[in-house]
Amino acid sequence: MTEEQQIPSASNERGPQVLQKYVRTLLDWGLVSKAITTEGTRYEITQTGSEFLRELAELRSGLLERPLKLDQMPFGSVLQQVVKDQVTVVLPVLNEGKAIGSVIEEVKSQGYRKILVLDGYSKDTTTEIARSMGVTVIYQHGAGKAGAVKTAIENVDTPYMLFMDGDSTYDPKDIWRLLTHNQRYAHVIGVRDRKHIPRLHRFGNWIISQTFSLLFAVKTSDVCSGMYLLESKQAREYNLQEPGFIAEIELAAQSASTDNLTEVPINYRSRTGERKLNTWRHGIAILSAAFTLARRYNPLLLYSGLASLSIFPAGVILGWVALEQLTRHVWHYGLVLVGIMMLLVAAQAFTLTSVSTLIKHVEKRLMTRMESARATP
Repeated sequence: MTEEQQIPSASNERGPQVLQKYVRTLLDWGLVSKAITTEGTRYEITQTGSEFLRELAELRSGLLERPLKLDQMPFGSVLQQVVKDQVTVVLPVLNEGKAIGSVIEEVKSQGYRKILVLDGYSKDTTTEIARSMGVTVIYQHGAGKAGAVKTAIENVDTPYMLFMDGDSTYDPKDIWRLLTHNQRYAHVIGVRDRKHIPRLHRFGNWIISQTFSLLFAVKTSDVCSGMYLLESKQAREYNLQEPGFIAEIELAAQSASTDNLTEVPINYRSRTGERKLNTWRHGIAILSAAFTLARRYNPLLLYSGLASLSIFPAGVILGWVALEQLTRHVWHYGLVLVGIMMLLVAAQAFTLTSVSTLIKHVEKRLMTRMESARATP
């Protein structure tokens, strides 16, 4: 028996709005019937259409609970487009006239229709090219990448925002890789293929990422990546204080402190146009900022970790005292006391660091179990 129901008006919740937007596609697929009445045009959903609505409802409940299987689902292509329309692709740019056109074209070719170009007051044809291709262009407030990120957070009206540099180094085909993990994580970083990263930058990025991982007790391989996905609601709760490119590190720090950070591998291509980063100046600034951010968002682990380093001078002092005793039969009571005190401080700090790390792991497991229990019918 065919079950029919009238499509709700577009003034209701977001689900019916999405359905109204794709009603032509549903008609073509025979999921919706169309009738002309004296009151106007009436659309009715067939039994097959009701099955589609159930799948759409499941997708909305977790948005991307089964994204990798969308191409295997009966209405996967439509659902996949619904998902893509929940994301705004944000392109922070400054004098990227040579690349912005091809970047926008690639993004559109992947089905992402909501594109926002954030311009840092370019002096070339960047904004003209972007506007001519029908995308929204906004001039950022504030300086550098930090200003672009803040402006995006204030203006994006979709549930998710995907940042990628407008210099053609990132492949829009990889956006879907990040989207597949946004149900569990509010911040997903794309880890770049190192093939097109200069060796010096590769080494510097490794140092920064390892330092960040140590300071925040989280595994990161490319914290400086320019492609990352943010949940808009969560991003609006972040308090960004750092300038320039450090803003991306601060986003990662705040996400890591709430166990909302993960990463996926992506491709990385040669840059189109001039490079804007200064290897040494920006690298040192970002590394220094990692400690500043650790002091702000994870002080217990930072200070206890630093205090545990006192084991090294304690070992040197006690070793030298032992050598003096063995070779010259001289016993330095004062230095022994200092060495033992430093050793005790190191032992206590190491214990505190271990407990802090253990608590974070336990918290992560509890959050995972709670979310699994919440998702279980």
